[in-house]
Amino acid sequence: MSQTPFLPFALPEIGDEEIAEVVDTLRSGWVTTGPKAKKFETAFAEFLGEPQIECVAVNSATAGLHLALEALGIGPGDEVITTTHTFTATAEVVRYLGADVVLVDIDPKTLNIDPKLVEAAITSKTRCIVPVHYAGLAVDMIEILDIARRHGLRVVEDAAHALPTTLEKELIGTMGSDATVFSFYANKTMTTGEGGMLVTRNAELARRARVMRLHGINRDAFDRFTAKVPSWYYEIVAPGFKYNLTDIAAALGIHQLKRLPGFQLRREAIAQRYHEAFTDLPLVLPPRAPEGDTHSWHLYVLRLADGAGIERDRFIERMFELGIGCSVHYIPLHLQPYWRERYGLKPEQFPHSQKAYERMVSIPLYTAMTDADVERVIAAVRGSLAS
Repeated sequence: MSQTPFLPFALPEIGDEEIAEVVDTLRSGWVTTGPKAKKFETAFAEFLGEPQIECVAVNSATAGLHLALEALGIGPGDEVITTTHTFTATAEVVRYLGADVVLVDIDPKTLNIDPKLVEAAITSKTRCIVPVHYAGLAVDMIEILDIARRHGLRVVEDAAHALPTTLEKELIGTMGSDATVFSFYANKTMTTGEGGMLVTRNAELARRARVMRLHGINRDAFDRFTAKVPSWYYEIVAPGFKYNLTDIAAALGIHQLKRLPGFQLRREAIAQRYHEAFTDLPLVLPPRAPEGDTHSWHLYVLRLADGAGIERDRFIERMFELGIGCSVHYIPLHLQPYWRERYGLKPEQFPHSQKAYERMVSIPLYTAMTDADVERVIAAVRGSLAS
């Protein structure tokens, strides 16, 4: 084991502004969903730059996806198409509602869902498509939205990796989908610790999501408890969930959002340094965004090429021995026992995802890394391939 300090796969970057905002929240006496959550929602809409967009802060992207699909009426007998190459949250929310998941393979170049396979998977039961912007590179939403329009389908974007990703210079979250859901988990491009944001232009969808995020109550607690006249009365209009974002978490988000452009530039710079350092190695490097667009670089995913001379698992072990944390994104859903057994899935049904999984490794890329940290990772990658 290396004697130098271990470099983890990911760390958040929290500054004095975030800490001060959290302290202010704690001193305010309002620590659950209240004024800071509302402020964060407003700031997020302003960041997207779309006056008609509504933002609903939630306690996770999983919650946001669930709320979006519930508001669209997805239920038993329906099918929702998504990619096998994602975290289980993307698909599990479909099962929460009693609907079925239809998994399709990825484009081997982008590792994003393949629109041609989406269209081929559509049946009379298909109601919705859930594309995943893998690693921070935009899915071909132009094609996905065209497919949805021609077949009368809904679209909910899993944008957990995709802030502030753009496609044709438009921010993900401002395209023509029914809803887009972002994640603010600890390792994302900005963080609230745990949290997410559901974004939509559909006022009725937003209204339903707000009701369902807090037990199906028809009024926000903040509105009830800050009214100037007694307003203790409320009504339960649906069997809702407990998905609200606290003001403590939102306090982080208010300042993380302000720093997001700078975060993205730093991530871009690290990715560019990796590209330069690895071009001569037996690796398949992650694709860049098209010219003029933005890749969020939530992940930097290497794939071992045929001539790498080392198995993926041994490569990760070697990196760990050199003091570098790595991960794998993802073990595809078709390999996971629940999904495999429920739908009778086999690896040969998803050749591109399967091959990518067997060879991929995510190396550290986060804004708190120093230039020296980046060079350590580069040296470890080169050393691991040479060993």
